[in-house]
Amino acid sequence: MSVFGHTVCFLNCHLPAHMENSEQRMEDFESILQQQQFEGQAATGVLDHDVVFWFGDLNFRIDDLEMQVVKSAIESNKLSMLWEKDQLNMAKDSETVLEGFQEGPLKFMPTYKFDVGTDTYDTSGKKRKPAWTDRILWRLRVTAAAGSAPNAAGKRASMSGLTSGTKVTQHCYRSHMEYTVSDHKPVSSIFTLQFPYKVDMPLVSLLVEDEWNCVADAVARFKLVPSYARSSWDWIGLYKVGFKHHKDYVGYVWAKQEEADYQRQEHQVTFTEEELPKGSGDFILGFYSNNMNSIVGVTEPFQILLPSVQQNDSASDDSSDFSSEDDSTVVLMKTGSRSPSPGPGPGPGPGQAKRRDRSRSPANPDVKGLNLADTDGALAVEKC
Repeated sequence: MSVFGHTVCFLNCHLPAHMENSEQRMEDFESILQQQQFEGQAATGVLDHDVVFWFGDLNFRIDDLEMQVVKSAIESNKLSMLWEKDQLNMAKDSETVLEGFQEGPLKFMPTYKFDVGTDTYDTSGKKRKPAWTDRILWRLRVTAAAGSAPNAAGKRASMSGLTSGTKVTQHCYRSHMEYTVSDHKPVSSIFTLQFPYKVDMPLVSLLVEDEWNCVADAVARFKLVPSYARSSWDWIGLYKVGFKHHKDYVGYVWAKQEEADYQRQEHQVTFTEEELPKGSGDFILGFYSNNMNSIVGVTEPFQILLPSVQQNDSASDDSSDFSSEDDSTVVLMKTGSRSPSPGPGPGPGPGQAKRRDRSRSPANPDVKGLNLADTDGALAVEKC
């Protein structure tokens, strides 16, 4: 998959079981990396991706230590003495196919093997030794020379500073002991990925005044690099500083291309009063590319200082969202609610009149514990 132009691969596999098959597991993993191919030019092999997540029942075991020693270390929470004998950890020092793969600390109990339906390690005749068979690792693509020369110990030098600029942060790595339907305990992890810019300069440059004090100030100018492929569905969103997603806009305008625009170096759009926030705050503009499914240009933060709109306290005011009839029924006025993301479909196309309902709720909300019914242009909601 591609995330903001950066390639990410999720590789799940189930490697051979049993203590003695550690080398077979490594051979199978190497075979997977060699044989798995993808279409497209961005990343044809697994390790060509900017980020690889490798996870599954990898079946690596704990070498050398006897069953009672392993169980005693688990019961006394001395897991670090088991890490040194973990087959996967040991293989990282010698197997070049594992070069670059990282894993968080194993601070949870070994996840295999349990009696099904319990939290008790294997009491069957086989008496399998506990092991961390279920793992989650990740790898960042190397952009410099493919590894350094081996050092005196025969190990490759650190690859710090050779990766693509992408940053992976692991926030947690844990097992889930509450699940008892298998002889394994599931493992999960949460990551944050930070990607560098793909280009040195934005595809779209946006210019605005430092302050918008009235509706007439709500003008944005923008320039496009010659290689940028425009779409009739490109748009410019108005965002509060600190927004998290391109759909978190306060308002938007279409950045459609008129016939007269083809020879222009600079373009201009205007926000209507309907698209502006009521009140003041710090905002930025973002140019959303429909072809790239991403924001490709933003402004520096600027202030909007519009006069506050006086609210009519009358219960009969048409702008009221709802009125309460009694303790058991609420009447909601029907709105022209739309998808919160502009684009092809329900939104207006280029050349059409544009209005946007700021409500992000569906037109007929599904509210737990309430019965909904149409009543002559209004939506009656009765408490169950």
